[in-house]
Amino acid sequence: MADSESQKQQLLLDHHKEKHFTAGEVVRDIIIGVSDGLTVPFALAAGLSGANASSSIILTAGIAEVAAGAISMGLGGYLAAKSEADHYMRELRREEEEIIAVPDTEAAEIAEILSQYGLQPHEYGPVVNSLRKNPQAWLDFMMKFELGLEKPDPRRALHSAFTIAVAYIIGGVVPLLPYMFIPAASKAVVASVIITLVALLIFGFAKGYFTGNKPIRSALQTALIGAAASAAAFGMAKLVQP
Repeated sequence: MADSESQKQQLLLDHHKEKHFTAGEVVRDIIIGVSDGLTVPFALAAGLSGANASSSIILTAGIAEVAAGAISMGLGGYLAAKSEADHYMRELRREEEEIIAVPDTEAAEIAEILSQYGLQPHEYGPVVNSLRKNPQAWLDFMMKFELGLEKPDPRRALHSAFTIAVAYIIGGVVPLLPYMFIPAASKAVVASVIITLVALLIFGFAKGYFTGNKPIRSALQTALIGAAASAAAFGMAKLVQP
């Protein structure tokens, strides 16, 4: 009877494939990299244009900034992911020690967690006893439901660093493109503004779509932030220019 019920449940699961978006961490890294990549070099180029620098100087400075920014952002992503992994391992070891040292207290915590979901003592009692007989499942349960921690991918730190760095480079190249082909900085900056604002609108729309926010609102907000940053840099360069 138990095998029949198990087969029935498996059959139902096989026919019901939930379509959840599972690439949240990758999307987050891309958003971080592209958003900064579009905004920072854009503001730098606008500022140098306001200081009447030539296209060649702006392009050189922009490429240097993109390279430095990609390394810096990638390293930041690596350290952040590494810190999350280290935090998980510290909590894992602490939880292992508590399960061995104070098993009754940990079992009581399981009961408290399950009771918060509306289960009665006679309902969660067998679950608690079953988990106590399986130390690994017990540990996994406590990590997820007591501490709210998911086991990190061991390759997450390197993947995060690479994704953010590449996304930053891709975003950073966009505002610099006009300076590669237009010698006059006064004309190149206009083309850069147009191209970058279009890119910010597209990126903002995609960001809103994938993160579940309103795409049009996200597009306008993203473009506004980029425009404000570049306008501020351009204005400051004009003010301090001798």
